[in-house]
Amino acid sequence: GDVSYANLYLTNGTGTDCYSCSFANSTPIHETYQPRWDYWGRYMEPVTSRIPMMVVEGNHEIEVQIDNKTFASYSSRFSFPSTESGSFSPFYYSFDAGGIHFIMLAAYADYSKSGKQYKWLEKDLAKVDRSVTPWVIAGWHAPWYSTFKAHYREAECMRVAMEELLYSYAVDVVFTGHVHAYERSNRVFNYTLDPCGPVHISVGDGGNREKMATSYADEPGRCPDPLSTPDPFMGGSFCGFNFTSGPAAGSFCWDRQPDYSAYRESSFGHGILEVKNETHALWRWHRNQDLYGSVGDEIYIVREPDKCLIKSSRNRIAYY
Repeated sequence: GDVSYANLYLTNGTGTDCYSCSFANSTPIHETYQPRWDYWGRYMEPVTSRIPMMVVEGNHEIEVQIDNKTFASYSSRFSFPSTESGSFSPFYYSFDAGGIHFIMLAAYADYSKSGKQYKWLEKDLAKVDRSVTPWVIAGWHAPWYSTFKAHYREAECMRVAMEELLYSYAVDVVFTGHVHAYERSNRVFNYTLDPCGPVHISVGDGGNREKMATSYADEPGRCPDPLSTPDPFMGGSFCGFNFTSGPAAGSFCWDRQPDYSAYRESSFGHGILEVKNETHALWRWHRNQDLYGSVGDEIYIVREPDKCLIKSSRNRIAYY
């Protein structure tokens, strides 16, 4: 998500860090600068002409227009295997690549348990054949487990709605963006270390005009007001209550780096996941300025299917 940042440019091409502040009073039509999309496409062409790229929507793709139309450019410029995966939506879908089943979810569409996305996700997970795709990797825009002050616990309602379902099917890795920094978690479920929970990797540090996120919510005086965390485009509901157990019990933020946070850094970068076999995958994160001379973060992610129960398509619990 947050692909071209066209929504941070006025229709005359001038960039602005606060689009609504600069533009809202001059016209009721909040159409953003579409040539930025074309520029981004030409800029990326040497890569995307050779390497398949799948996208998922972020908040900068909302691009509110007249009659509250949203995501028009995003939906028009990319292809999605929505029909093939049974979602019939450009915002959430799935596909297989090698031994991996990828699930792309929408943080900016209805994710409630009674909604279409959740019901589709249940069916999609139930159809996964671990003998064909032993790895299940999910991705969406706004992270559930970020310790940076920027966007801290912003996606809490999505986590509350969907985390248990992903956990019950033993999703292995979750990739997110949104926060302009890098962070990797330990295996976690409901803020607690859990060997059967997924590893959450936030790589929102590819580059942007909004600069880096540098402050942590656990630093003195940095914990945000809980009431400031809900995002109106993510439903606007409040789910960020104080923790009820663990070291942060009674508080909205930890007073140190949380146990579930394994590594975090404010640097522009990118990562490469190399699946070695059905149980081992190598993850490397590189700082952009280092090119490939060194690795900023490196870890083997190991699946232990004999230790974690996975829900089967027949609503039974089974070992895989």
